[in-house]
Amino acid sequence: MSRRFTPKVVTANRLREGDVVYLTADDHWSQVHQDAELIEDEAHAQMRLLHAAAQKLLVVGAYLADARPGLNGPEPTHFREEFRTRGPSNYNHGKQVDLA
Repeated sequence: MSRRFTPKVVTANRLREGDVVYLTADDHWSQVHQDAELIEDEAHAQMRLLHAAAQKLLVVGAYLADARPGLNGPEPTHFREEFRTRGPSNYNHGKQVDLA
């Protein structure tokens, strides 16, 4: 018996800077998790992942991450993905500067 599909977002790392990015419904990459396309169909998720993986000059390491609907867009469901939304943890730079 197969497991029920849970909603996902496509995430990767931007090739030049290494920043965590999320694929939006209009095929752009955003650093904001809530901008990501929330995918609720398994076949569509696989197609979006293939699309992301083909963008080798922009991103690396694309994968599907579990998410849930939130008031302002998708929200991560796992602590690892929540951690990735905040950026590097050694000192404030990147997203942490923007959020401060």
